[in-house]
Amino acid sequence: MSHSAVQPAWKRVLFSDVLAEKSAAKKIAYIGVVAAFCIASNMFEIKFGTTQFSFTILTSVLAGILIGPLFGCAAVFLGDGLGYVVNSMGYPYYWWVALSCASMALIAGLAIKIPLHVKGGLYLKLAFICAMTLLVCSAGINSLGMYYIGLELYMPKNVAEAIATHFGGEWSFGAYLLIRFFILGQIYNSLVNYALLFCLVPALNAIRPLRLNLR
Repeated sequence: MSHSAVQPAWKRVLFSDVLAEKSAAKKIAYIGVVAAFCIASNMFEIKFGTTQFSFTILTSVLAGILIGPLFGCAAVFLGDGLGYVVNSMGYPYYWWVALSCASMALIAGLAIKIPLHVKGGLYLKLAFICAMTLLVCSAGINSLGMYYIGLELYMPKNVAEAIATHFGGEWSFGAYLLIRFFILGQIYNSLVNYALLFCLVPALNAIRPLRLNLR
């Protein structure tokens, strides 16, 4: 029987299997390292045309897988906030983006624990994590926040004028999703992060000292 099968429910929700049996000092160290990666991912972005690439999706999902649902969620939220304090790049703080990333860690941390004893089960779980985080977090929490809060409060004047010219003064949420994902390129950023996830998680799983034991 695996360690995860005998862990109490509260421990399974708090910690990943690899972190559950570690000492308190090692738990704090793991969480600190993951939060540092989240801070770094918030500060590192590459822009090609209208598409802005970052690694926040990748680091958020990895946080949930490596340190657990709730602690991964907390580490990502903390990392996003500290990343903004260190380098805001002149932008206002989009708290719903932090909530979206933290929710990715929560979803990933819970989904990776689903018992799936079939060949390629790990890849099926990763595919499920990608689909859920894309729908719930990127298209849901993040896009809803930008549409209902961000556009009204922070939209530049020239963008508002362009909307008035081409869309009669406002976008529907559906139109905003299409523009955000396929014109501003969020879908391409997401696909790059998910491709890296499919490469990185199996590689980490193969590193024996980590003892992830992901199936």
